[in-house]
Amino acid sequence: MEESLECFVARVKEEVFSPSADMYSFLPSSAYETAWVAMIPDPERRSRPMFPNCLLWVLHNQNYGGSWGELDLTIDHLTAILASAIALKTWSVGSINMDEGLKFLHANTEKVLMKHHGGIPRWFAIVFSGMLELAKAKGLKVFPQGYTGAVEDVFNERDKIFKTQEVSCGGHHLPLLLYLEALPAIYRGKHEDILEHKREDGSLFHSPSATACAFMITGDRDCKDYLEAMVQRCGYGVPPTYPVDQDLIKLCLLDHLMRLGCGDHFTKEIADAMDHIYRNWGTEEQQLSKMHNLPLQIFRDSLSFQLLRRHGHRISPERFCWFMRDPQILLHIEENYQDFLGAMYTVYRATHLMFIEEPELENAKTFSKKILQKGLPSEDLKDSLWALSDLQKEIEHELKNLWLARMDHLEHRMYIERSKDYNLWIGKSSPCRLTCLDNIIQLATKNFMTRQSVYRTELEELKRWSKYMGLANMGFGREKTTNCYFLASTPISFPLDSEARKIVAKCAILVTVADDFFDEHGSLDELQCLTEAVQRWEGEGLSGHSKVIFDALDDLVCDITLKVFNQQGYDIKTHLQDIWRDVFNVWLKESEWSRSRHAPSIDEYLQVGMISVAVQAMFLPSCYLASPKHPQNTRGTRYSKTTKLLMLSTRLLNDMESYEKEMKHGKLNMVPLYLKENPESNIEDSIAYIHNKLDRLKKQLLEIIMTNSNTEIPKEWKQVHLCALKGFQMLYNTYNLFDSPTALLQDITMAIYEPLVMDAQRMLLPPFVLNAHESVKKNKGQSMDDTSEKELSVKAQSRFQGVNRKIVYNSIAMPSKIKQSLYYVRPKSFLTLRCPSSYMFLAVPPISPSPLLKM
Repeated sequence: MEESLECFVARVKEEVFSPSADMYSFLPSSAYETAWVAMIPDPERRSRPMFPNCLLWVLHNQNYGGSWGELDLTIDHLTAILASAIALKTWSVGSINMDEGLKFLHANTEKVLMKHHGGIPRWFAIVFSGMLELAKAKGLKVFPQGYTGAVEDVFNERDKIFKTQEVSCGGHHLPLLLYLEALPAIYRGKHEDILEHKREDGSLFHSPSATACAFMITGDRDCKDYLEAMVQRCGYGVPPTYPVDQDLIKLCLLDHLMRLGCGDHFTKEIADAMDHIYRNWGTEEQQLSKMHNLPLQIFRDSLSFQLLRRHGHRISPERFCWFMRDPQILLHIEENYQDFLGAMYTVYRATHLMFIEEPELENAKTFSKKILQKGLPSEDLKDSLWALSDLQKEIEHELKNLWLARMDHLEHRMYIERSKDYNLWIGKSSPCRLTCLDNIIQLATKNFMTRQSVYRTELEELKRWSKYMGLANMGFGREKTTNCYFLASTPISFPLDSEARKIVAKCAILVTVADDFFDEHGSLDELQCLTEAVQRWEGEGLSGHSKVIFDALDDLVCDITLKVFNQQGYDIKTHLQDIWRDVFNVWLKESEWSRSRHAPSIDEYLQVGMISVAVQAMFLPSCYLASPKHPQNTRGTRYSKTTKLLMLSTRLLNDMESYEKEMKHGKLNMVPLYLKENPESNIEDSIAYIHNKLDRLKKQLLEIIMTNSNTEIPKEWKQVHLCALKGFQMLYNTYNLFDSPTALLQDITMAIYEPLVMDAQRMLLPPFVLNAHESVKKNKGQSMDDTSEKELSVKAQSRFQGVNRKIVYNSIAMPSKIKQSLYYVRPKSFLTLRCPSSYMFLAVPPISPSPLLKM
């Protein structure tokens, strides 16, 4: 039976927001780090590994094809394969695994390195070269025919790094001793030089691999304690770094949920988490001279800023733009841009939420954009290289599409289809991906499909309404029922049970028909009669199109009034009528101006034009249903400051992209009016003037919308205003999409009709590899009553070609003390977990047998 949306919501709440939620469960295991921990010999019996289960993890987590690591083929695979092969060679196990890994290296190294034609990341030059030298010393014939040119280039790059940087001197670089395990002996220094960098927890820079190497070199007890504590906490698949700021993982999960379109299911939980992050975001000045991990710090601060500002917290850009004040840091980022692409991507996203008079964000936007552009292949290389990485796809999308012009519903779709995982820039190499997100992805998929179903139903209802009211059969102008609903439903995600979408769409349909009647079809006498009828709110004496328009308007206002009264308990009929009276009045005035060829001043035009764009008539009625609060100031004046900013912004958006058509038809527009008052200017000057004015208006509007302390209108009203701004920005971002018969068809299809297309590789059933210790690591060593059994939902993490997929095995009875030791076998068609006194059998795809192994 298909599970409900509520079931997935409950699961995600338990996994992410419950007091027992373990953020470490979302961290992936790093094959590279695990392999290094697996290399450590037992101090008491040096012929055996100190952590044999880490060695077994390496042995049984090789991907189909021979690699270790995630699905996407990146330079991380090369270092992970080398480290894993070295670990297996160290203990003389897994010869088949080693052979498969080396075959993979031979087939793919050149291809992977060519992808970094623009520059090899610093960490990779150090680690890859060091791993090749160590593999050779261990007797592994990685490249029996000698190094290729691309591999030689990596060694040359490492030589440059060694010549320009002292071992322990980091500056803004990560210090070389962070890569202790990959350094030639001459660069490692003495024991005291190594241990000088030991942290309080016994680690070297919180790096498992560097700490493992430090322990093997020095035998330091603190390093040993750190490694044992890490394995005890995280299990036998070692994370990329340890410990990790769990607040940062939580922050990433919140961002992931919202980008997937699931945020409205966790409104209170997200708000509470944001309050916690706001209270705990350190207020101390950044110690820039001591900061070694700049990418992580910039990533953390810019993501925090973005989410806090999006949730209404007043927070200064100084909190994450500190790096912009240091020319040396900026130069370092430019010279090492490959290491900063993830951080700069997050910075660029944060600058979308820019308020007026925030030059720090302007500068950060310009700088981050320059870095991101460097991270994309040139046009002549795009055809010769394979597909862009996930991060490069995100960057390309971010740079090409204005944030305000993106429809949230379509953004959610793209994010669901493109990215199952979430990239987190921790550790010392490329980004790692948060894993165990299956319930979140299933929730996002179910949520999107549910929305599509609701949208299809509502759209058909609107089509029937439009036809019944006679608006669909006027015989002139634009029939835009579907476009209007798209405009109402996709810019932001109103609650599924909200009437707001239908009200906005109905008002927009009526505005479109009436506006076309005033612009193209009605005679001046007809327009005057219709306008007078609206002022009286009495349709007697009207006929033809005028009567259809008035009757539809009257019916709509009565319907909205009744809904608001039943839901909120107050009468807004007069207020709604006044809004429409204003609109019809200025439509008539503009018609008279056009017919008489009168050219008003810019100020006079804007006073009329901000009303005639009719955004307030389309969106304000839905505000009254969105919130039970009735803004006091709207009773004394027609429009709040927020609404006036919206009206001016949408008028200028319309004029900037419609001026050619309107000038041709003799209609008024801001562009030619500016030229009239500034005869020395040209069209480009006029557009630039309007663009700058519009930019300031939008920033003012965003500040009101995204600041909880501004209480002029309720929060729900602010979201409706944001919906309107995004909708108009989308329609008039490049040219007038609304008037085009085909421009929106593809987006409408993707938003409402086309099913999600998930990556087929992500849908594969989990086959032959089981990280079995995951099922008990949380309960390891837990004591229970000898006579009792504990029902556990055992969670095992499997990998197939790098795909992480969590499977829930039901109701296994564990013995009175959960053991660290666990056995498993893999027969032809069943996978068996065996604890000392209990068994569980699960059907899985047929796989080749393997011997019984003790972990």
